[in-house]
Amino acid sequence: MIAHGPVLPLWSCAGCDRPWPCETRRRELRAEFAAAPVSLALYLGAQFARAVQDLHWLPADDLHRRFLGWIR
Repeated sequence: MIAHGPVLPLWSCAGCDRPWPCETRRRELRAEFAAAPVSLALYLGAQFARAVQDLHWLPADDLHRRFLGWIR
């Protein structure tokens, strides 16, 4: 179990209750995918697509920034 994994369907962090991916999880993901940045983008793209369905009331551009905007 990942301490900073998402709590669905609200996409909050199980470890700190912030919006997922929280800063801690972002650091973990950067380290985990350090040698595979395209795989990180694909993984987060899939999570973004799931979150858009669950969080349909939030603007998609906000969710895009939250899930993908930080990986550049």
